[in-house]
Amino acid sequence: MAAFIVRSIFFKTVTLIIISIVSFLIVHLAPGEPSQIDPLNPRFRKEDIARYREAFDLDKPLLRQYFLFYKKFFTGELKSFKDNQPVMGKVMERFLNSLPIFIVGTVLTWCLAFPMGIGAALARGGGFDQVTTFLSYLLISLPGFFLAYLLIIWTVNWFEVPVLGIRTFGQEGAPAIYQVNDRMWHLVLPSLLGATGGIAFLSRYVRGQMIEVLESDYVRTALSKGLQEDTVYYVHALRNAALPFVTMFGLLLPGLIGGSVIIESIFAWPGMGRMAYEAVLTRDYPIIVSLNFISAFLVVVGTFISDILYVIVDPRIRL
Repeated sequence: MAAFIVRSIFFKTVTLIIISIVSFLIVHLAPGEPSQIDPLNPRFRKEDIARYREAFDLDKPLLRQYFLFYKKFFTGELKSFKDNQPVMGKVMERFLNSLPIFIVGTVLTWCLAFPMGIGAALARGGGFDQVTTFLSYLLISLPGFFLAYLLIIWTVNWFEVPVLGIRTFGQEGAPAIYQVNDRMWHLVLPSLLGATGGIAFLSRYVRGQMIEVLESDYVRTALSKGLQEDTVYYVHALRNAALPFVTMFGLLLPGLIGGSVIIESIFAWPGMGRMAYEAVLTRDYPIIVSLNFISAFLVVVGTFISDILYVIVDPRIRL
């Protein structure tokens, strides 16, 4: 195990270095240059652009820019092109805003998808299976932005409460209990919308895996020997059916960035996904490259966790 961990950390570190190089080069291969801000502000003179290039190390060779960029990134000195604020400070602020949506949405997804998928597999062809299948394909087919607008219109018309933003305007001076309740209310719709697609997809996947395991010889043998159905289904069968979900669990972490762009944009939620979208529109390259590197780091960490969980779930796997 120790040798595997050391070897895995080494190869994943090499992978991160390669990703950092590629993501940095892609920015410079894009049309234009990071220093071409004069179309955005015609009043900028050539002297202003020269000072701008010097301040952000854009006047140095590309290899030197790469090392300076990641040196400043890891030391917290990297500044945003847009407002000259520390990148890590902006990322951390948006991360804390995205984290509640991610946690609530993930909990809803995994707590609802497994009962739906298992129940549909055990009642294959029955009423529950047909209803969950219809709902799953309906949620998968509906575009996220369309479903979001339907939820917003329905909630505002029926409850007459604000749903956009991270809090209600004018609640800053309210008692703490009201501010907490207001924050939780604003969290409901984005979290629910973020979980709908995951519930629909994951429940279908759970159903398929469970049906495949239920048709195995060892399950039929266990039932023929008189073992209780609950023990066979929820202990032996479910444990083997859960193996593929270990991989999916490890890939949840990047959803903090990429999985929330549409939701945060529609609900005006100041999170990491919306920051990435705004950085692309304003060509804020330090934010773009930093978020890309952080996303790659989350993928690597997630796959590393999955590798460790494989051994815990299935002792037959030897590292």
